[in-house]
Amino acid sequence: MDPIEQLLKNEAAYAEKFPGEAPHLPEMKVAVVTCMDCRIDVETMLGVEPGQIHVIRNAGGLVTPDTIRTLAASQRSLGTKYVMLIQHTDCGMSKTNDEVFLAELEKDTGQRPTWKPGGFKDVRESVRNNMKKLLDSPFVGGAVRGFVLDVKTARLEEVTL
Repeated sequence: MDPIEQLLKNEAAYAEKFPGEAPHLPEMKVAVVTCMDCRIDVETMLGVEPGQIHVIRNAGGLVTPDTIRTLAASQRSLGTKYVMLIQHTDCGMSKTNDEVFLAELEKDTGQRPTWKPGGFKDVRESVRNNMKKLLDSPFVGGAVRGFVLDVKTARLEEVTL
């Protein structure tokens, strides 16, 4: 079966048991920025239900211009006040060499992207760097805390500046 067809089948079963509309505004006033890694089940890990937090995901859980745009909308339009940045051990972006990645894309497509992939070596240092981007942005406010998730133990370790 086509994997998207399987997902649509799963969604239909979910809709049958759907409890109804969740709150529009995130009740906990928290936006979580994290990686798209399929091992990270943010809602289950943090013990939240739909309507409680915003989750913003991308490759590496990095603070990019689009992350800033999304957080600005989350804070200004939907009332979030806290940002929880979660990166993780064994991240694919920690094994990514930006120059090699860009050269491969250019070779395959004939175009070099204007964006950087965001590869990093040290996940804790990456969390610090990305926390600084949030704190330095005039478009994002509120409390910012950073964490590293150990994908082998599911434990969060707080990282400070």
